Amino acid sequence: MIGYPSPRREWSLARQLAEIRAAGFDGVCAYVTPELQAGAARLGLRLMSGFDARTVAGGVARLREQAACGVRLVNVQLLRHDSAPAEAARAAARLVAAGRRLGLAVHLETHRDTATETPEKFTEVARRYRRDTGELLPVTWDHSHFAVMKHILPAEYASRLLAWPELIQHSQMFHLRPFNGQHCQVPVTDGRGRLTPEFRDYLGFVESLFACWLAGSQPGGELWVCPELGMSHGYHLSTHPHPWPEAVRARIELAGAWSRALRRHHSTRRPAPRPSRNSA
Repeated sequence: MIGYPSPRREWSLARQLAEIRAAGFDGVCAYVTPELQAGAARLGLRLMSGFDARTVAGGVARLREQAACGVRLVNVQLLRHDSAPAEAARAAARLVAAGRRLGLAVHLETHRDTATETPEKFTEVARRYRRDTGELLPVTWDHSHFAVMKHILPAEYASRLLAWPELIQHSQMFHLRPFNGQHCQVPVTDGRGRLTPEFRDYLGFVESLFACWLAGSQPGGELWVCPELGMSHGYHLSTHPHPWPEAVRARIELAGAWSRALRRHHSTRRPAPRPSRNSA
């Protein structure tokens, strides 16, 4: 929602929250402040937090701030791109443990410029975390970075990017940034209401991702999904439609993919979980 509807007339926080509620989202994904907490509470919006943790000490301090703002689920971008897997696994364990003491469920994101930015680094961090703690690494899945790192073609999205089914099923947080093998973020529409071919390819992957999660233990009975379309860090190209209306449309399309995955799941005659949560 940065610079929307224009940089000079950007909506106030109150207007942003009202528009999020009106668009059908269940919650808000952001670094939560007392002002945001109060505004979300007035509208019945739930909160999902996230931040960079360049150091464990800095991460723990931010976890305390988020706990004080009533957050439960927290996404953490872990250390730096050149952090060694052993260091990253130890840091992840300390942050997850600190979060638990505060009543938080910390998830570590697969993300560029972090210790988990490539499939190989992520796999090694997850392996060491399990060896050291006896537990599965709690992960926020953003597959866009892996897809671009490996220049994966649409026909291979599922086979290459669902290679960690146990960890996917252990997660409660997905950041669903539409991607292809060359771009970390592709437009949802052509700006005239039609879905782009790239987003249609991505939707097929998302349905398979949801089906993978549903086949697992469904931790907590909830899956929190953020249709992530960013303005900053080079994700948004000047020729793309603005990310806010794109995110609104993505929510609708992702909900459809969830419904299709649920129908596939129901065909196995398993009990259905609660609906997924969508956070703006």
